[in-house]
Amino acid sequence: MKINFDKNGDGLVPAIIQDTSTKNVLMLGYMNKESLEKTQETKKVTFYSRTKKRLWTKGEESGNFLTMTDIQIDCDNDTLLISVIPTGPTCHTGSDTCWNQPNDQTFGFISKLEAIIQNRRENPENDASYIASLFNKGINKVAQKVGEEAVEMVIEAKDNNEELFLDESADLLFHYLILLQAKGYSLGDIVEVLQKRHK
Repeated sequence: MKINFDKNGDGLVPAIIQDTSTKNVLMLGYMNKESLEKTQETKKVTFYSRTKKRLWTKGEESGNFLTMTDIQIDCDNDTLLISVIPTGPTCHTGSDTCWNQPNDQTFGFISKLEAIIQNRRENPENDASYIASLFNKGINKVAQKVGEEAVEMVIEAKDNNEELFLDESADLLFHYLILLQAKGYSLGDIVEVLQKRHK
């Protein structure tokens, strides 16, 4: 790993800190050669504090350490991306991140869809949507719909119409997300089970 510590004239490079699991950016700090070496040696992320003018291990006072799992360097050899497992909140304010954002696992559009489903489940009186009507019919109807969509997807998998196969796959996933919430769970709970199995 060849890092250009001299590019900015101060011997420092920015270090972006990213949660290994959630992929959320937790904070930005600066490292010099010595702090990087200490991070690699101890696996505890250590920065060079520009205000304290010394090496500073994140968590040395709070106990909220950042355990390094991987280090990547960018294409210009002057910025680090450090993957970590955080112990407690990262920001000194008590927030999960220095941008005051929760460090929750997200799945892009799927998470947005889960939020829509949750909103329509929690506010059925204001919504005559298909989702609200399914919740109103109860768990048996929701589970039945998942079964129906699974059968339709399997049928399309045996044919050569890729568009219909994708449509039925989307229908199955959509209804599965509804079923998960009807049972009080989310996709994150399923990912957690899969991660435990992987270990």
